[in-house]
Amino acid sequence: MLYQLYETQRALLAPFAEFASASSKLYNHPLSPFAHGPMAQRISAGFDLMHRLAKEYEKPQFEITSAEVDGVQVAVQEQVAVKKPFCRLLRFKRFTDDPVALADMKQQQPVLVVAPLSGHHSTLLRDTVKSLLQHHKVFITDWTDARMVPTDAGPFHLDDYVAYIEEFIRHIGPAVNVISVCQPTVPVLAAVSLMASRGEFTPRTLTMMGGPIDARKSPTAVNNLAMNKSFEWFEANVIYRVPPNYPGASRRVYPGFLQHTGFVAMNPDRHLSSHYDYFLDLVRGDEESAESHRQFYDEYNAVLDIAAEYYLDTIKVVFQDFALVNGTWHVNGQLVRPQDIKTTALLTIEGELDDISGAGQTRAAHDLCTGIPKSRQFHYDALGAGHYGIFSGRRWREQVYPQVREFIAQYGGAPQRKSAAARKAKPKARRR
Repeated sequence: MLYQLYETQRALLAPFAEFASASSKLYNHPLSPFAHGPMAQRISAGFDLMHRLAKEYEKPQFEITSAEVDGVQVAVQEQVAVKKPFCRLLRFKRFTDDPVALADMKQQQPVLVVAPLSGHHSTLLRDTVKSLLQHHKVFITDWTDARMVPTDAGPFHLDDYVAYIEEFIRHIGPAVNVISVCQPTVPVLAAVSLMASRGEFTPRTLTMMGGPIDARKSPTAVNNLAMNKSFEWFEANVIYRVPPNYPGASRRVYPGFLQHTGFVAMNPDRHLSSHYDYFLDLVRGDEESAESHRQFYDEYNAVLDIAAEYYLDTIKVVFQDFALVNGTWHVNGQLVRPQDIKTTALLTIEGELDDISGAGQTRAAHDLCTGIPKSRQFHYDALGAGHYGIFSGRRWREQVYPQVREFIAQYGGAPQRKSAAARKAKPKARRR
């Protein structure tokens, strides 16, 4: 019923959102007589803010059309490498006529970025992809909104997530380097562990960033909610069926709007202040700051539904049973054994100010991967970085990415020849 009520509210607000948008333009357009009144700018700013608070936010696009390789701008085309019911494996294919850049691109190592399936779309990692494209062939998991998946596609469990990652790794091949961000650190470690246990090839490097490998360490508000409520409580209170106006009608999901409400509730003052600053920027005519606000919230407010089976499995396995660290997790009947990983180099990254994955949660992977030589295990603390700062923004570009780039260059089989920027960067990650 709650989902239906939300859809009704959204339908009722839609015309008001459009009215607010039109009114904002009416009081802002230079040819409009209303734009020249004494309060026109404030009225326009108020209507604009109303529009953004009431509008429906659709899935953003990556909009990555170019990248710089060896100082040369190359074209980038988004391609679907593998299509599954609940996920697309996207490749950002680079093109150039420059012979030097082309030769370098052919030698560069492939990277699989595993985006979180925890509310936001994979476009949240746009900055991550842009940086990686300078030195790597880039693939990313683009998870599908569960409300758009027909019920005849069947359920989607945490075991299916792990199987997807295994399939994507096999598709890219033995040269692959894997980067997991936030929630996927657990299923990615499981996928690599299972492949190692079967004697399959494993990624050359594994970089895990801000994930709940061991959620018992420095628990955050997110961890506490999952640990303090019973499994039955989650099943009874946050799982709803998709309304009939979507392809996935009647599918059981954890709705995106509930997740978004939770995100906002964690820092309501910060969001209130941000919207007020946006209003002031519009009044002052500071379009650059206003556009920055729009870009952030276009991404932040766009959320997806998660299949109920996957969400509930994650709650139980990761946050209640701690099955990975306890050595009791079976995926499709096979025990997950991180100690079987032998040849993959491991880098863990944590943000100093991360309020989603606490200190030590990601680093705990080193205690599990005892088969990896200590000389191939590294950890990096990103000083001053919050959860989003380790994969997006200035700290990602200036602090974190150089560590990731040098790690892959050293242990991912990258060619000896490096760009000038790579030669200048000095790794700061500490060996375990």
